Amino acid sequence: MEIMRSGRLSAVVVGAVLLAGGCGQATGVAGVSMRAPAMAADPSAGPSGDPSAAPSGTPTGATSTPGTEHQSGVQRPAAADPVKVPPPKVSKYDYAFPVKGCKTNYQRKLLIIPKTTIWAARGCSFVAPVDGVIDEVNINNRWKPSTDVGSDREGRFVSIIGEDGVRYLGGHLDSVTEGLAPGAKVKAGQELGKVGNTGNARDTAPNLYFAISWKTGPAYWWVRRGMVEPWDYLDAWLKGNPTLSPKEETFKLRRKLGETPACTTLCSSRSASSPPQEEEKEKERKKKPSTPTQTPTPPPLNDTGTL
Repeated sequence: MEIMRSGRLSAVVVGAVLLAGGCGQATGVAGVSMRAPAMAADPSAGPSGDPSAAPSGTPTGATSTPGTEHQSGVQRPAAADPVKVPPPKVSKYDYAFPVKGCKTNYQRKLLIIPKTTIWAARGCSFVAPVDGVIDEVNINNRWKPSTDVGSDREGRFVSIIGEDGVRYLGGHLDSVTEGLAPGAKVKAGQELGKVGNTGNARDTAPNLYFAISWKTGPAYWWVRRGMVEPWDYLDAWLKGNPTLSPKEETFKLRRKLGETPACTTLCSSRSASSPPQEEEKEKERKKKPSTPTQTPTPPPLNDTGTL
């Protein structure tokens, strides 16, 4: 009996040990260890556990990252040209800068009269700034400093009435294009004359006298010579928007001042100055009575021809 009890006790102890060992295992499939293999303890180790046997990301003898040389040789595609968007059309008219094919410069501020002087080389083309009809043509250079007649100061000039109803004048012309006559139709950009320095610009460099106004008769020459400041429109026609029109500003000013306002600046002609010195001397000579010169009579000769 004592031996049987001892055997049973041993069995119980062995069973308890086995039960404790089973409870101490990590969860998972019975009999399968959840520990990582020994080779995983060193990531650099190869299959044999030797670190020197670990595979390298760069082939032996390589000095650069794979693909670097290929990437450096790839050209970035060129950027597309910017899309040019035309300026908004702000009127139904298309304008042209009044000097064509030449380098120009012009004043952008008021100097006595609301007009501008466009500096350009002699012989450059003065062209119609807009479609229209010829208003006045002056092919004669009548201005004289001694009289300074106001209507002659622009020298040779051409004016047109544009299809917008506005008058445009180009003066100080060296010549006027042949065949132009009042009432003749012209197109924007059509040549009307050549840049010069006639009129009271005779002592300056060649230029175009450019003025904007409204239609009047020739007697109201001070309206023709300029009423609206033109430089904002010139800037637009040259570099910005060729549809910017002076029509609204021009007719607004005409309603304010009237169609034929009185002249207020540089209106009178110069009184005839004293004639040149030679002419004055000639007048003095004419005033004096002429006295005949007495030639002495020689004594009569004798028969031998001696005194």
